[in-house]
Amino acid sequence: MDLSLYIHIPFCQTKCPYCDFNTYTKIEHLMPSYIDALCNELILWSSVLKSYPVRTIFLGGGTPSYIPVGHLKTILDLVKTKFQCDISEITIEVNPNDIEETNVQRFLDVGINRVSIGVQSFKDSILKTLGRTHSANTAINTYKKLRKMGFNNISLDLMYGIPYQTLKDWKDSLKIISDLEPDHLSLYCLTLEKHTPMQRMMDIGNLENPDDDLAADMYLLCEEYLHDNGYEQYEISNWSKPHKESQHNLRYWMNQPFLGVGPGAHSYLFKNRFNNIKSPNTYISKYLTQRELVYDFDYLEDGERLLAQIPSLESVEPIDKQLEMGETMMLGLRLIRGIDVVEFEKRFGVHIEDVFGEAINNLIQEKLLYPTCGKYKLTPKGRLLGNEVFSRFF
Repeated sequence: MDLSLYIHIPFCQTKCPYCDFNTYTKIEHLMPSYIDALCNELILWSSVLKSYPVRTIFLGGGTPSYIPVGHLKTILDLVKTKFQCDISEITIEVNPNDIEETNVQRFLDVGINRVSIGVQSFKDSILKTLGRTHSANTAINTYKKLRKMGFNNISLDLMYGIPYQTLKDWKDSLKIISDLEPDHLSLYCLTLEKHTPMQRMMDIGNLENPDDDLAADMYLLCEEYLHDNGYEQYEISNWSKPHKESQHNLRYWMNQPFLGVGPGAHSYLFKNRFNNIKSPNTYISKYLTQRELVYDFDYLEDGERLLAQIPSLESVEPIDKQLEMGETMMLGLRLIRGIDVVEFEKRFGVHIEDVFGEAINNLIQEKLLYPTCGKYKLTPKGRLLGNEVFSRFF
């Protein structure tokens, strides 16, 4: 088994009204004790995972670029010391407002080799609707600064289906993308949870509801425009230049093991999905001292007994074989390469049609799925209705 490592940084200068992630403002005073706690959680996990190679690291949040680079160095140095590392990719999420040439150089110095910029839009009025504090020009200049300083793997995150956003606005953003030529793109339709400020504004009529049909047109425009401009779509919402796919996220979509550390972070290890408590204060209180896990080799197969020793866990979901197969279908069909029939049988010891034959046949008849060269893939219609497809496997 090898691993991917997600490290959660919950600090933000401002909280965007659409954001449902476990992030906080005005808790900067917790940064030093938070870094200590995070390191203690990593040390705890290293006592049982030190023999498993770490292939990718993702610093997410929150806003990892908001904290001093010295804290990032402390975290990454610890990982390299305590874990067996064979790392191909270390990604950091950044806010365009946080980037100066001095910290860009320090990112490179600590081993970060991939940057994901939270652009969201290249139109200032839409950025204002989203509650973003940067301008379109700031985002463009941040990208150029990262390129100038030597980053050759840069991803841009943008959203469509935003209130008051027109198809022309989206075309203009795609044109700027093609001019900048980033290595990778994550393009997501705005989805709001009920308790977010932006959703409440819609509920009381202070903000228009996005047009679902328009959002679908925007998605189809992505597929056509980016294909014509040299990008390969490799996942429902992700495009890249050749060989610049997100290696970390690919492991998620291939349903491979990963460890998440920090408050609210999720993990998939030892046939269990589990997550940490969300409160940074409570999380810190759980890791005031260093400790190690008690285990033996048989013990590693007993996820329940092992996870009972993790002080920060909030919930644990055991993943039996049937659920693992369903999750593998759901995650794998997000990839444009689809689900490989031979790989599925090799992993689970059963033929895919023996488990999901009825669901697959129905989806083919509904033109949401199609078979090709020993694989099952989503049709263009299936990509638009992905959640409907995925629900059939549970």
